[in-house]
Amino acid sequence: MPKHKIYTMPVAEVYPHYIAKAERKGRTKTEVDEIIRWLTGYSQIELEAVLEKRTDFETFFAEAPHLNPSRTLIKGLICGIRVEDIEEPTMREIRFMDKLVDELAQGKAMEKILRPKTC
Repeated sequence: MPKHKIYTMPVAEVYPHYIAKAERKGRTKTEVDEIIRWLTGYSQIELEAVLEKRTDFETFFAEAPHLNPSRTLIKGLICGIRVEDIEEPTMREIRFMDKLVDELAQGKAMEKILRPKTC
């Protein structure tokens, strides 16, 4: 089965849409970056580098320094699909990031978006 086209899409192509979505709702680029760093373990400098290199989503998640173990606490619908039910690992990570940006745009507090650390 061929890979979904999002896997080969540069994160840098979607990133401005995340920012725009957040800013339309009064949130900031800084908050979007914090969410992405929390999810992936990238530092701000590393995040900016992968955006500049136009790293694709599959590589972005495969090379993430430390996927946050608390990301498994992310639940809910994104594009009509429950994120916790997505079996394909890369797609699940992409949808986790989408869900966190949605929560930010919906006005959820950062303390709730950035789930508490699991054991």
